[in-house]
Amino acid sequence: MSERPSLRPRDRDTILQALSAGVVPRTGLAHIQVGRAGEVTALVRDIDRIADAGSAVRFVIGEYGAGKTFFLNLVRLIALERKLVTIHADLAPDRRIHATGGQARGLYAEAVRNMATRTKPDGGALPSVVERFITDCVRQAETDGLAVETVIDRRLTALQEHVGGYDFATVLKAYWRGSEAGDEASKAAALRWLRGEYSTKTEARQALGVRNIIDDDDVYDSLKLLAAFVRLAGYAGLLVVFDEMVNLYKLQSAQARNQNFEQILRIVNDVLQLNIVFESDVAINETVKGYFANLKENGLAFDGANSAKYEPLTKEQFANTLGTIEYKTKTSRMLQIADSYIYAIARQKYDRGFGVFRHLRDTRRIINFALEDAERIKAMGIKYYCY
Repeated sequence: MSERPSLRPRDRDTILQALSAGVVPRTGLAHIQVGRAGEVTALVRDIDRIADAGSAVRFVIGEYGAGKTFFLNLVRLIALERKLVTIHADLAPDRRIHATGGQARGLYAEAVRNMATRTKPDGGALPSVVERFITDCVRQAETDGLAVETVIDRRLTALQEHVGGYDFATVLKAYWRGSEAGDEASKAAALRWLRGEYSTKTEARQALGVRNIIDDDDVYDSLKLLAAFVRLAGYAGLLVVFDEMVNLYKLQSAQARNQNFEQILRIVNDVLQLNIVFESDVAINETVKGYFANLKENGLAFDGANSAKYEPLTKEQFANTLGTIEYKTKTSRMLQIADSYIYAIARQKYDRGFGVFRHLRDTRRIINFALEDAERIKAMGIKYYCY
């Protein structure tokens, strides 16, 4: 029999006070959660995917009082235990995913104010995340004999590909200078920018020397930028939770509702893009990335008449489907799983009794066995090539 987890007096009091007030406890949910094993397992898989540099999107749907908020809080706590950073906020008329009057920026600001880590589960963790990144940069600068700002620039090079990446780096360097000089005002200004609390570019430029702020149009891109940053700061990834989505449905303006729904669709499409990971080989890494870039820009180079029976994607579909490409070593769990699939599929051509292949076949984890229509298998199933 497994041992029951110990309940600390502080957690006990927090649980009882929250339940007596009719709200979801912020901590100790594992002590009162029952059922929902399937749902928890699915979300844990998503958390593991995020920790392995992947992405996922989920919608938790249920009737009023079904326990959606409770479930989301439980998932957040699991994410914290797995060394992710979490941010969360409730959607409301003045906090939306898409807006033009500051409501989207308000949602971002509220979510980042609620940033939590394993050591700061109650929110307000942004300063500690930034401090952790700056401290690592200082250590590296001392080891390499470089200026701290040079190390910051080098470590944030990958963020330059993101919208707002340059200003993000500028703000972090301003935070470092404020920390070094004991200037609390500069540090506060930097954190205020990172939280999206500046409403005008002029004010931000005067305080930090940046040209842009996090505004309504930049909220989703800023979330992606933040997700990339927390990984650079040493965390496993970022989990974003938006609750009370019913408030988008309640918006009086049909145009505002549709714009928010379209933004949600953009997020779903973005997350579900095909992000390619291949095994690192110094001799061919850049060649493979070049093939990927050409495929994304120009589509297939095959003769259209000969390849038509395979229903290949069009140039436009490739551009919309392909996301990013990167290489990793064999230590990546993603590559280890991919190798298991590839080896099993290759081996089954001469060894149909191979156990791994039979398991993948019986659980319908290979597309050929998930498709019912033989014609669809020809078009969408696994293709074997000989070069």
